[in-house]
Amino acid sequence: MSAFRYKALNLEGRLIKGVLEADSERHLRAQLRAQQLRPVEVLGVEMKVAKGPRSRFVFLKSGLSGSELALVTRQLATLVASALPLDECLQAAAEQTRKPSIKSILLEVRSRVSEGYTLASGMAQYPQAFGEMYRAMVHAGEQAGQLAPVLEQLAAYTENRQLTAQKLKLALIYPFVLMGVAVSVVAALMVFVVPELVSIFTHTKKELPPLTVGLIATSDFLRNWGAYLLVGFVLSGIGLRRLLQEPRRQLAWHQFLLRVPGIGRVLTGIDTARFSSTLSILMASGVPLLDALHIAGSVMSNRELQQAATKVADNVQEGSSLNKALSQRAFFPPMMVHMVASGEVSGELEVMLERSAINQERELEMTLGTVMGLFEPLMVILMGGVVLLIVLAILLPIFDLNTMVR
Repeated sequence: MSAFRYKALNLEGRLIKGVLEADSERHLRAQLRAQQLRPVEVLGVEMKVAKGPRSRFVFLKSGLSGSELALVTRQLATLVASALPLDECLQAAAEQTRKPSIKSILLEVRSRVSEGYTLASGMAQYPQAFGEMYRAMVHAGEQAGQLAPVLEQLAAYTENRQLTAQKLKLALIYPFVLMGVAVSVVAALMVFVVPELVSIFTHTKKELPPLTVGLIATSDFLRNWGAYLLVGFVLSGIGLRRLLQEPRRQLAWHQFLLRVPGIGRVLTGIDTARFSSTLSILMASGVPLLDALHIAGSVMSNRELQQAATKVADNVQEGSSLNKALSQRAFFPPMMVHMVASGEVSGELEVMLERSAINQERELEMTLGTVMGLFEPLMVILMGGVVLLIVLAILLPIFDLNTMVR
């Protein structure tokens, strides 16, 4: 069976859209008529895949968002734990979602499972929706006969990761909004207010103070070239983004970011925490250590850190212990290395990795909180300094005129 999109009219003449599973278009039309719907349009769901087995249909390009993946995983975990057949679990999960793209994916995966494929194999058609780590855990759970517990772990992992991402976004929203407001206010002053105030000085023959001359020149420049400057910034950002798509330039850029004071520490903390958490959940699910290291390295966003993780995996493959391999890379925190060493000795490596990830996330939250706490007064001071310069540039000529009158 395959997934189809349809448009149909109900008894009241209203257009209804949806996705259903059927053997063929004729079968789907029969299902719609049985529901007292008149088919208007029926299309096979198509999906383009970048990797994995070739699907008969091509549909998804962007994959699932973090929140959507967390919700689908939690639903599947609950349904599988209730001892329902896997294809019925996928059917029920598809019926519970209202988004056609998610429903199409789940129905197509159900079709593969009904044909005898494993759940991991069915998900491999959609690498943008189900990442490599996700599929590896599902595969390990199926091999061990522990799919329900593994899906529970995946649900908790995806929910925690989504929560962490939301915290980071909320922490960054305020400073960006504050910076945007500050820049907008200064730009408005320079373009609309300052020219009206300083125009009375431009007609005098008296030499103006250098600060006032600079203010007038800046105001004229922004009025004449401000729009072009804004367009230039936008085009530069787009061009830089395209340039960074090339692997060598992207690697050089990521190396530069890691060397920037403050930013490098935050980026390293985010990626190493993600590495620890992913490695922990993969090992707890029964994925071999080498495979888990390669997958955990691939989820890191910084290419320099990805290469460091790859070298760690190579050292472990050559016979080195994990803590020794990590200690040879300067990016991994010493506390993480010590906890890994303790886990290897006690035989609870996945537990110690999870604790390491939690500690790093807490430290990262404290660091971001400190940075954001300092950012607000610094922006207020900077904004006040700029406004003070504008006020002085306007008042200095007035003081000079008062002196001449006396």
